Amino acid sequence: MNLRTRITLLTLLVLSLSLLFIGASVYALLQRYLYQTLRSELQDAMAQVIQQYEIEFSTGSRSGVLNRVLPPSVYGEIDLLIPSRPTPDSFVNEVIAATSRTLGQRLLLTPNDYATLLEKGEVWATAQLPQGERPPLRLLVYGVLVKAPTAPLNLETWVAIFVAKPLRPLESTLAELSRVFLFTSFFVLTLGGVLTYLLVARTLEPLEAIAQKAEEVSIKGRTRLPEPETHDEVSALARALNRMLERLEHAFQTQSRFLADASHELRTPITAILGHVGYLLRRTPVNEVQRESLETIRREGERMTKLVTDLLELAGSEGGWRFEIRPVELSGLLAEIAAEYAPAFEGEIVVEAPEEVWVEGDEERLHQVFANLVANAVKAGASRIVLRVRRPAGRVIVQVSDNGPGIPPEHLPHLFERFYRVDKARDRAAGGSGLGLAIVKAIVEALGGEVWVESQVGEGTTFSVSLKHAAAPPPRRR
Repeated sequence: MNLRTRITLLTLLVLSLSLLFIGASVYALLQRYLYQTLRSELQDAMAQVIQQYEIEFSTGSRSGVLNRVLPPSVYGEIDLLIPSRPTPDSFVNEVIAATSRTLGQRLLLTPNDYATLLEKGEVWATAQLPQGERPPLRLLVYGVLVKAPTAPLNLETWVAIFVAKPLRPLESTLAELSRVFLFTSFFVLTLGGVLTYLLVARTLEPLEAIAQKAEEVSIKGRTRLPEPETHDEVSALARALNRMLERLEHAFQTQSRFLADASHELRTPITAILGHVGYLLRRTPVNEVQRESLETIRREGERMTKLVTDLLELAGSEGGWRFEIRPVELSGLLAEIAAEYAPAFEGEIVVEAPEEVWVEGDEERLHQVFANLVANAVKAGASRIVLRVRRPAGRVIVQVSDNGPGIPPEHLPHLFERFYRVDKARDRAAGGSGLGLAIVKAIVEALGGEVWVESQVGEGTTFSVSLKHAAAPPPRRR
């Protein structure tokens, strides 16, 4: 998952949580406000009903109380309770008055609500009125227990007054709020996600351009990154990278110049030493001890000559080799290398390659790569070396396998490091400098390829080189 996607998802998460908090807060505040308004309306209606009821009950009239006092949207009911100590079961008694909007239906609360009314003198509850085929009508009910102004027959008479109002308008308002908020939230999240993605993409474009140019620094030999004229963090980053590249370039040039100069200066005294040693061995009488010393000097001089040559190669790689990139026929090149090493090799060198396999590269440098790998196999003590060519899609892989003693696993990650030797004593005796595989890796990577090694102790080692496939060049006209 790239950075712009992560930032977009994080922004959407924060925005979703914010919208959820805002929506829940608005919903809760509106719900509280609507219920408080509804309760206030029912309390006002209840006060008017009690006042009118007391006036009319004292005159003996019980009809028309609710219809004259209550607005059309409020439902009312007055229940008569005869026992001096009413119970929840007492509410099956006579209904003194009820608004006509109930269509002859009576409010029925739960036993707990009736018990609360008898205990506390008032109750807030919800009730339902069936509406035939339509869903039941939910009501918010406010009930008050009132003692009758006069008690006939010297009995303690109580009435329960209920006023109620449908919850449908309130619930419709809350449902409409929920629908509008969900639609708005979806729109805001969609728009926010798109804008965030585009904004982050636009913000990261200069960084991606700098990353691409940084790749070209190593691929195309560029030494500077373009510095945007925005005077922001991106331009500051580009300037810092350019300063770092200047320091690195200076360090590489200094190192390469030192290697080249030191190697060049060493060639002259080494050549002189080898020349004098050869002269002494050929032209002067020496005893066995002196001859042995001179032979040792000659071997070490030859080894130093190879080391100087390898150092010059590395200096050239860091300074930038000049390649003549053209299609190279690989089968013939491998057969030529096998023929060069066959006379001095006591074992068998086999080339397994189809005819006409072409790769992009420099013929001289590729010869150096595979000759170096074959020489390593010879030095390892192999009796059979196989040069095998495979052709996966768009690539050509050359494997140099041997049946030598193999390389322990702990040495494999370091094989392509400079001056690294698996068997230091054996390589020194054979004249190895520890730079051959480092040169192989430098050449292959400069050609856009890849090299790796696989080995099993006691079974052998396989070096694999991956190169770009090339089309065969057109035949030359005679």
